[in-house]
Amino acid sequence: MSIRALTELFGRSRQGYYQRQHAQERAGLEDEVILACVSRIRTRAGTSRWGVRKLQLLVNRELAPLSLRVGRDRLFALLGAHDLLSKPRRRAYVKRSGEHLLPRYSNLIRGKVLTGPNQLWVADITYLRSPSGAAYFLYLVTDAYSQMVVGWHLSDDLLSASALRALAMALKQNGSTPSLTHHSDRGAQYRSVEYLGMLKRHSVSISMSNPSSPQENAIAERLNGILKAEWLYDMDFKSLADARTKVRKVIAVYNGYRPHNSLGNLVPEQVHWQGFLRHGAVRVVSRSYVTEKEPQEAP
Repeated sequence: MSIRALTELFGRSRQGYYQRQHAQERAGLEDEVILACVSRIRTRAGTSRWGVRKLQLLVNRELAPLSLRVGRDRLFALLGAHDLLSKPRRRAYVKRSGEHLLPRYSNLIRGKVLTGPNQLWVADITYLRSPSGAAYFLYLVTDAYSQMVVGWHLSDDLLSASALRALAMALKQNGSTPSLTHHSDRGAQYRSVEYLGMLKRHSVSISMSNPSSPQENAIAERLNGILKAEWLYDMDFKSLADARTKVRKVIAVYNGYRPHNSLGNLVPEQVHWQGFLRHGAVRVVSRSYVTEKEPQEAP
């Protein structure tokens, strides 16, 4: 059927037909550009599990020089049409038990107001098992204000020496201040003489969650979930050395490339080394952070 016959059949002009055809071609080209951006972002991030909102933010940053912008609904539909939406994973929990006779400390951080980095570090251990059956333990120390991983160590054991490696990295990289508090659960690693001794030598206040209260270390628990759901669940490790190499890359991307909605879409490294830009901000532990106005991105 000719174009003239089609336009007459649907009551459209020939000009309208060509305008619509041009718009469809433009939309198709834009879709290709958007998908290419998504592919580059996922390659750089090393994960395909970031959600649509985070992808939209990064895609629009890449599209800005082209004066293009994609909405969340359009991006969601486009990814769905190409079977590129991330699929949720179920979280696995590993129960750890400590020793009853080790020292115990109270929770000092409930309602604590944070005005900058290096005021509160949270520590935790998370369990990794690759599809091949290899099992490792990832020790993490995270700054509660910036959400940056300041220390980590990957091991195949649950010894206090492994926890000390992560703490030593954090102290070497950041030092300590009189106002610094270290918070953890009551695992045996964090109550060992060696671990507590290192904290005391650096004049770090010690805080611990109550037994069976993971919500009291929610910042650390959330980081565990992010690292696993977005990267580590999908990784296979050939050896401990291979696992450490891959985890090192994941943490570098998390700290330096993954934007956080709770940080005003900045990345943890920006907040940790610069603070919230252009205005002051505080974070209240166990509640949403409070700001005078929304955080702004670096110019």
